[in-house]
Amino acid sequence: MDAISEIHLYVGWSIPIGFGVLTLWSLWILLRNRVPHDWYWGLLGILQVVVGIQFIVGAVLFLSGRRPAFEGTTWLHYVYGAFFPAAVLIFAHRAAKGRFSEVPFVPFGIAALLCCGLTVRALMTGLEGM
Repeated sequence: MDAISEIHLYVGWSIPIGFGVLTLWSLWILLRNRVPHDWYWGLLGILQVVVGIQFIVGAVLFLSGRRPAFEGTTWLHYVYGAFFPAAVLIFAHRAAKGRFSEVPFVPFGIAALLCCGLTVRALMTGLEGM
């Protein structure tokens, strides 16, 4: 495994862990009826940037030929790892500015739960093709 693939793998593991932490943090905020701390929004921003970087690194790996084999469901790695999480986060941003403007952390908590599951599935399909 070359260096860029290894970086993609290790950073890939950090994404579902981060989204899991954000999910639990959102639940904690909701149950305690608190306002999210600035670190909550910082973690959300970092996760969004890391997902974007993972997408770029994944595209570089794909274009350079170092990609999971297209056998079975391995192609889903790209959908679960980049496209679905990006769509979910875009929807969460729209919901937080619209209907949930009073409690903007709620759509991001739901989005974090979905993104955690999606990115775990991306890991499963990506590691399957290695």
